[in-house]
Amino acid sequence: FQAMSGGWCTIESDPGVFTELISEIGVKNVQVEEVYDLDRQTIEQMRPIYGLIFLFKWRQEKDDRPSVDNREIFFANQVINNACATQAILSILFNSPDIEIGNELKEFQEMTRDWPSDMKGLAISNSETIRRTHNSFARAEPFAIVDDSKTAEEDDDVFHFISYVPFKGHLYELDGLKPGPIHLGECTTDNWVDVAFPVIQKRIERYAASEIRFNLLAVIKNRVQLYKEEIAQLEAKKQTSTEAQPSDHMDVESTGSSAPAEVVNAQIEADIDELKRKIEQEEEKYKQWKTENIRRKHNYIPFFVNLLKILAEKGELTPLIQKAQKKR
Repeated sequence: FQAMSGGWCTIESDPGVFTELISEIGVKNVQVEEVYDLDRQTIEQMRPIYGLIFLFKWRQEKDDRPSVDNREIFFANQVINNACATQAILSILFNSPDIEIGNELKEFQEMTRDWPSDMKGLAISNSETIRRTHNSFARAEPFAIVDDSKTAEEDDDVFHFISYVPFKGHLYELDGLKPGPIHLGECTTDNWVDVAFPVIQKRIERYAASEIRFNLLAVIKNRVQLYKEEIAQLEAKKQTSTEAQPSDHMDVESTGSSAPAEVVNAQIEADIDELKRKIEQEEEKYKQWKTENIRRKHNYIPFFVNLLKILAEKGELTPLIQKAQKKR
């Protein structure tokens, strides 16, 4: 294998971008949300969370934490510039058994299962599907010079994505620039985020004096799918309540008390209405994400070139330039 030439573009750290990217490579019922607060309430609202993606300004520094040689966990070295966003996503997708990754990624995972981490990185760089999907979010540029061999200078603004993912009772930090996974400790499905947050907070505090640009994203179950499943459960509960005798009492989980069937049903209807409202909000958000992604991908350069030509032909371009220069 050799790293595929032709370059990988930088992509925006945005939940709408990442959600569409994940969908385009064949993964089902997964979305990405931005995490604004490192608190338990935020996490409870997002469950189930498959993994976290952290974006930060990269700088050369010593890291004494040892990497582990765990061949069970999918870990790939980053061998090509600008691929870290997609690699961070893949690190979560390939290590989360509850995610339906689709046939193509499943075949890729099986093919590379026993490969060393550098070969896995090369395999990612040579995957036409992964690379094409990643580069579909490239912004149109009038002049694009791609140089994958360029190394970062000390003063360059270089940003990097890493992943935090639970795997078989342990939490790992997966950074393609490191030799291997970093073991952060034991965890459970319920508390792994509590283990990850102090590590992320410590990294933020280490850079806080000189850098405020950080971004934390959670890879979670698709909310519409989740809410539909909850509605189905409530409908089944309502059916059970309706079939019960009028004098029967049922335990109401939301209040922890016993109540007649009609009271239970009223609460169920209220819960279903709330979930339907949430579904409408999610669908509206997806429409907004789709519109934003269309705009991101659209090439506006021909429009602006023609606009400048028309203004020049009408003799209006030079006065506009002069006017703009006076305002500077």
